[in-house]
Amino acid sequence: MATIQDVAKAAGVSPMTVSNVLNDHPHVKSSTRAKVVKAMEELDYRVNHAARNLRSGRTFTIGLAVAEFDRPYWGQFAARVIEEAAAHNLRVLVEQTGRSKENEISALALSRNRMYDGLILSTVGLSASDANMLRVDYPIVILGERIFSGPVDHVAMANVEGAEAATAHLIERGCRRIAAVMGPMGADPDASSLRFAGYQQALAAAGIDTDPALHITINEWTLKGGHEAVSRLVGSGVQFDGLFCATDTVALGALRALHEAKLRVPEDVKVIGFDNLTEGQYSTPTLSTVNPDSAEMARMAVKLLVQRISGGSAKREPTEFVSSVRIVERESTAAL
Repeated sequence: MATIQDVAKAAGVSPMTVSNVLNDHPHVKSSTRAKVVKAMEELDYRVNHAARNLRSGRTFTIGLAVAEFDRPYWGQFAARVIEEAAAHNLRVLVEQTGRSKENEISALALSRNRMYDGLILSTVGLSASDANMLRVDYPIVILGERIFSGPVDHVAMANVEGAEAATAHLIERGCRRIAAVMGPMGADPDASSLRFAGYQQALAAAGIDTDPALHITINEWTLKGGHEAVSRLVGSGVQFDGLFCATDTVALGALRALHEAKLRVPEDVKVIGFDNLTEGQYSTPTLSTVNPDSAEMARMAVKLLVQRISGGSAKREPTEFVSSVRIVERESTAAL
């Protein structure tokens, strides 16, 4: 197996120069870089990551643990994290926790065993009462609404503000009987309870009473869940002219149910989702949504983790970052 010394000799440079090329040092001349790369190709040189990790005490890998990857939001978010990490010469290992507290604890253990240099963890099973489990000796950034004011850096969405803006948008479009399709709500704050609170705040601000008959709970934020919920709502005979769905995935299922019921969107019912998924740009009609700026969330999560890994912010107090939100108007809430 070729060594750095072999590459240096073939390229006519020092071993330090080869090392600078491998580490993408910005001050290496392009001509020198080209000679080193050519020598590595000719010698079939491969970086010995295990040896480099032992010398540096780093794996140059971070973990990303989220609830599920069969939801478009998390797949798109993971792609953004991978892109941001690559800019810092970091790889990302992803794992699915399945909304399980035990699996989230397992993800913490992997970092503890130094498989990762740091971990971005979506806390769905863990709650505020488990915050002390995050007091570990390696970098962690948590995502989500379950644990605020914890001992580590935290990146979250503006769920209340986004839901309030979505509902207010429907009200501005003339809706007065606005249904909300949300997930189950537990004792601890979560995305469903926070988005429902925003929905209620917008109704109250407009002087509209909350009608329990217009609050539909589903077990999972899926296409099927949205379809079945709205099919039940239509079948119940309850009148509604607006629909706020907890996620775009739920809203896309709802659009299908409204189509099957021969209810026109936006003429009979105006629909808005949450997440700004790419798929919403291609539905019929295209889906209005709340953009929670998940790209900025991914950038901030990686940035905070890299700062902790580098040690430059070791004594800094934990950062709480909440993303901005904005309404993306499309055909499903068009003014008539």
